[in-house]
Amino acid sequence: MPWTLRTEFTFDSAHVIVGYDGPCGRLHGHTYKVRMELSTDRLRPSEHVKRSIMVADFKTLKWAKKDALQGGLDHTYLNDLAELGDDTTAEVLAAYLHRHTLQRVRADLPPGDDGADLKLRVTLWETADSSCEYWE
Repeated sequence: MPWTLRTEFTFDSAHVIVGYDGPCGRLHGHTYKVRMELSTDRLRPSEHVKRSIMVADFKTLKWAKKDALQGGLDHTYLNDLAELGDDTTAEVLAAYLHRHTLQRVRADLPPGDDGADLKLRVTLWETADSSCEYWE
């Protein structure tokens, strides 16, 4: 695909991995680092520019860095997210970020464009040296 839009950001959240026999089974937090990579073979308009000159808006890819009260994940208790529940591993969270980011990107597309050509890769670092990638 000729275009790949990349952005990175961080957010702070807490969680417990329920049933984990060790320190991760207790309440703890992380400064998560996220890389979003959205690829496509054509450019599109966005909410802020009506000409077809963007892969997507960077703001759309960075939704999760917003405060929890603004619909993001910053300063959330991840176990309170009904979709995650007790499953708050890096693997599950990376898939959650992927799903919700694609939903937001596709919601901004013009009528009749299903965004089937859009490919998203999410990399989530839980610590400086431990990460998980998710893509379809």
